[in-house]
Amino acid sequence: MSGRFVEIAGNAILGIDTLWGGDVMCASGTGRFIADSWFSDEPLPEAYTNPLAARVRESGGVSAKTPDAKLIEEYLNAVDVGGAIRALKAEAAAIKGLRGQYVAGLAICFEAMWDLALEMIGKGEPVPYERCVRASTGRAPEPSDPAAKRERLAELLALAGWPSKNRPELLDAVDAWRKAHTVPMASIRAMGATAIAYFDRLTEKNVVPYLPPELACVPRANIEFLAIKDAWFSGSMNYLGRARKPGGLPEYEATYEINASLQISYPEFLQLVSHEVVPGHVTTFAYLQDLYVRGQVGFEASVLTMNTRAAALFEGIANNAILMAHGVTEVDQLPDADLQIGLLLALLQDDAKNQSSYLTWGEGVPQPEVEAALRNEFLVSPERAQKLSGAWGRHPLLGRMYLPAYRAGTELVAGLRRRFAPEQVLPALYGCRGLVDATTIESGITGGA
Repeated sequence: MSGRFVEIAGNAILGIDTLWGGDVMCASGTGRFIADSWFSDEPLPEAYTNPLAARVRESGGVSAKTPDAKLIEEYLNAVDVGGAIRALKAEAAAIKGLRGQYVAGLAICFEAMWDLALEMIGKGEPVPYERCVRASTGRAPEPSDPAAKRERLAELLALAGWPSKNRPELLDAVDAWRKAHTVPMASIRAMGATAIAYFDRLTEKNVVPYLPPELACVPRANIEFLAIKDAWFSGSMNYLGRARKPGGLPEYEATYEINASLQISYPEFLQLVSHEVVPGHVTTFAYLQDLYVRGQVGFEASVLTMNTRAAALFEGIANNAILMAHGVTEVDQLPDADLQIGLLLALLQDDAKNQSSYLTWGEGVPQPEVEAALRNEFLVSPERAQKLSGAWGRHPLLGRMYLPAYRAGTELVAGLRRRFAPEQVLPALYGCRGLVDATTIESGITGGA
């Protein structure tokens, strides 16, 4: 693709990122936002390098408690972010096949994020909730129904020695089970290394054989675990991908920052490792970086984004990663009852993310009521209920566009894995048939244009 496309896409993505206070070059998830990666070795665009951009990032952009509207206006006068998004949309219309559809999907999401940014500084009308959810997931908003997962969880907990007769007792049983299996944060690095090695072996057995042989030598889990205090997120996978070996090839490196106050059991931690590392996010990003280096996918694969249909697919891959690693499609096919409990709790948490979004932005429910619903109906920990209903759920962008993506992507990937054989679905999920998103993945599997 031409240098013009790189310039347009870079300015559109990093312009939106800057507006929302993100810094793709920050090694920590506390500084990143829209753009998850920049590993192309292309020069950073004007949207990032303009002196006003650094000031906007430092101010928090439109995400700040009190956005500096004057500074933001100066930045937008200097860098035509809106024009870059319009140009990206025009470029997408000229690209054939799945790639054009992927870029068009990016433009749809950036248009929504642009209008949300204008809303935040009083320059635009409120953006409808349904538009936000459709932009990032390709489907209409809907509430979560945790009943079936909750019922199965109660059965498994009873068999494990934590019976319950009603909802309060079930919540007590979950808390007691978590306490009995709690991960000590002081041991997180050692436990992380062990879990990564375990899932890497499973991935080599049950995922790698279905992928092109060129990917076999790509490091799937070059990651360092870091504990951080008082983060508003449970954890952040930061794919860096900028380190190079002497010959110039990537090292595919990443970090994972885990909230030191996170309340998590060991089985839930195993699901987290499969989700964030292998064969989840780190593996996905590493494979895409390798495909980019070998010219199999375009520039847009090197600057991956949150709040987009691609992110919805990536979350779906990650939430199904523990099943993929074990070579199964259903929770009850996992080899250990505690693993099944841990995965059900993780899936209930992602249902809770969607519910937080739906109640907050679709129904206008006050935060304390949302927090109580997440705790009582979805059995999340008190810490998760507070953050998902507060910092996450009430965030004007994450609450409206990202929280619904987890559940939507999970259901999508689970359904595809049930319908298609591994040799069909796995290469498509990891970009081996072209970079795809939540709305184009099925065409990537079936070979549709």
